[in-house]
Amino acid sequence: MNKFSLCILTAAAALALPALAAGQAAPTGNVANGKRLFEKQNCYYCHGTGGQGGRDGARIAATALNVQAVIRYVRQPTGGMPAFTDKIISDQELTDIYAYLKSLPAAKAPKDIPLLDQLREK
Repeated sequence: MNKFSLCILTAAAALALPALAAGQAAPTGNVANGKRLFEKQNCYYCHGTGGQGGRDGARIAATALNVQAVIRYVRQPTGGMPAFTDKIISDQELTDIYAYLKSLPAAKAPKDIPLLDQLREK
């Protein structure tokens, strides 16, 4: 193989890699480890023990965001959330937390919670 052919093959491979990577499935997360990390990293302080949200943090259980968007937000948040660099928590650990959050049930509507429904009637 001559030098020119090698350059062409290298360039073709470099162009194909992003396309191949885009078609690959996202890394899967470990729900049990995600729950452990959610507690260890104190995510529940602001987001609640079930990701239901609270005074200082958004509801994140059953989020509509994909794992890449969650990782991007955790790395460069807006508002009052501190940034968590990859030195604090890895992408795989965030993927595990994401798997845990996706495993949580969606919040019930207020009308489906008897006590809240009673308060609404008064």
